[in-house]
Amino acid sequence: MKKCPRDPNEIFPDDYVTCPIHGMALVPQSERTGKPPVPGWVWGLGGVVIGMLIIVFAVVIVLASSMENKIPSSTEPITPSLGIETITQSPPTIATIDHNVEGEKPDCGKPDVFCVGLVTDVGGIDDNSFNQSTWEGVKQAENDLGAVVQYIETTDSKDYDKNIAKFADAKYDVIVTVGFAMGEATVAAARQYPDVKFIGIDQNQLAETIPNVVGLVFPEDNAGFLVGALAAQMTKSGKICAVLATDAVPPIWRLGEGYRAGSAYIDPAVEVTTVYHNDVGFEKTFNDPEWGKTTAISIIDKGCDIVFGVGSKTGNGALLGAAEKGVYAIGVDVDQYFTVPEAQNVLLSSAIKLLTPGTFNLIKIAKEGSFPAGNFLGDAGYAPFHDLDNRVPAEVKTKMEAIAEGLIDGSIRTNVPPTGPY
Repeated sequence: MKKCPRDPNEIFPDDYVTCPIHGMALVPQSERTGKPPVPGWVWGLGGVVIGMLIIVFAVVIVLASSMENKIPSSTEPITPSLGIETITQSPPTIATIDHNVEGEKPDCGKPDVFCVGLVTDVGGIDDNSFNQSTWEGVKQAENDLGAVVQYIETTDSKDYDKNIAKFADAKYDVIVTVGFAMGEATVAAARQYPDVKFIGIDQNQLAETIPNVVGLVFPEDNAGFLVGALAAQMTKSGKICAVLATDAVPPIWRLGEGYRAGSAYIDPAVEVTTVYHNDVGFEKTFNDPEWGKTTAISIIDKGCDIVFGVGSKTGNGALLGAAEKGVYAIGVDVDQYFTVPEAQNVLLSSAIKLLTPGTFNLIKIAKEGSFPAGNFLGDAGYAPFHDLDNRVPAEVKTKMEAIAEGLIDGSIRTNVPPTGPY
């Protein structure tokens, strides 16, 4: 026996030698082909590879055969199986006349369906004042009378007619329009839709009486007079002020001039500054809180220590300016202690118009069939002192009660003209 060679390709004559180290057989020279022999491990590896290929090929054939009946035809829909149920959902039904309220469109033409729509002025439904209080009266009709109620917010005064028509064309029974500026559009719509009842808030029907229009009006000069008298009794500097929307709106004018008259009733020496936002259009004059705030701060810096803010969001801005400077503030239209909480610490009172009950009462009368055409006079007054009650002297409270009684019985008059000097 030969020893195992170091080189597996070394040639040995005539006899076989098994090399346990390399695991291969050495081939006698007589059986060589002249080429180096192929190592045995190569043959072994090749066999393994071929065997694996055969197995893989067989598996592919089997799988293809088993899937043949599970492949859908090209005409059948394929639904992915993800463990999730596929849901087809239709878009919600939204009343086209009011993007703020979802739900099915009411059939207001039915006799048993009572529909009330409200169209705001440009101040917006959430003005924490005039529009919002009127809307609360409409909502009371929903709760107490079962009315279907919706609103449309006006963003441009050119849309008054279009917004009113949306409710009228939908056969609403009552349409409430908010604000003096909507007066002409309300009257025009009333003529076009004689079967619809219209309630115009702050819209005086003096020119003529239209059977299906009533104006809910208030003695704003009385409310302004009351808070002006309060301010004149509470001022320390002898200077009070009012920041207001445009005086082209008669109720705004009456509030401002009532404030001046009330102060003069108490003490003619008190200096009263009134600033009206007349330099912009109706779209801006009620909706400019920044102007209201900066204007109030400017007057406060000149000595004013009680600020009367009038005119929706513009007036709200004046209240915030007073709060920032730490001087007394007076709100308007509603008790703004509840609607402008940022000013609660300085809010002395508010010149209020009872918009919510006035609006509801007219809707109720309309539903009962006894609609009052012309003008309907609502109530006005001043709000409680709330957090500042202990700062208001007893004699001031007594004086305020006496003035309120005098305005009601006519023994005290404001002498404020109904409109401004235009």
